[in-house]
Amino acid sequence: MKLCVAFDLASKDECIRLVKELKGLDLWVKIGLRSYLRDGFLLIEELKKIAEFKIFLDLKLYDIPNTMADACEELAKLDVDMINIHASAGALAMQSIMKRLQGFKKRPLILAVSALTSFDEKGFYELYKQSLREAVLNFAKLSYENSLDGMVCSVFESLLIKEHTSYDFLTLCPGIRGLNDDKNDQARTATVREAKEARADFIVVGRPIYKSLNPRLSCEQILEQIHSK
Repeated sequence: MKLCVAFDLASKDECIRLVKELKGLDLWVKIGLRSYLRDGFLLIEELKKIAEFKIFLDLKLYDIPNTMADACEELAKLDVDMINIHASAGALAMQSIMKRLQGFKKRPLILAVSALTSFDEKGFYELYKQSLREAVLNFAKLSYENSLDGMVCSVFESLLIKEHTSYDFLTLCPGIRGLNDDKNDQARTATVREAKEARADFIVVGRPIYKSLNPRLSCEQILEQIHSK
């Protein structure tokens, strides 16, 4: 399991300071919508000059198939290591993306977002008229059948997805918190231990790291939990 640190900070300078502070640790960096809209690809280029972290560009693309394929092609040219789309964009969008990226010698991993971890069961049903379990399984099967690399999901769906697709089908789980951390706007949070038990391949941690007094120490403590038996 890999630690992915969310760089959802208020300024580019804060992002740069954080990556310098975490340099040398075994982790991935997640650049989200806020940072990318503000700083663009220049932030990615600067981060690469500072440290050799793998980069997850978290933009959750959702549009018509050809537009999504165009967008994924442009993101792949940035030489990032992982990007994501909304699974609800459907099979044709997935097929268009994977076909478009065939020509890349090194393409990014493509993950599909199932249900945002800000949803609880009640809120999700009100909007989609499905249970979280039912919808996530349908999205996961669709993504697996159309050759995506994995899913963005809560810890509580990680093992379920693997059992119904493949244990090699990746799961990336946001909403990871310590026992005493605030949930903030996440409804379905979990601990590192729960993520390990659910066989998550990646966990995403943001505020508990970048809002701590010692972000590097916080990362080191999470990494210890990941590698402990």
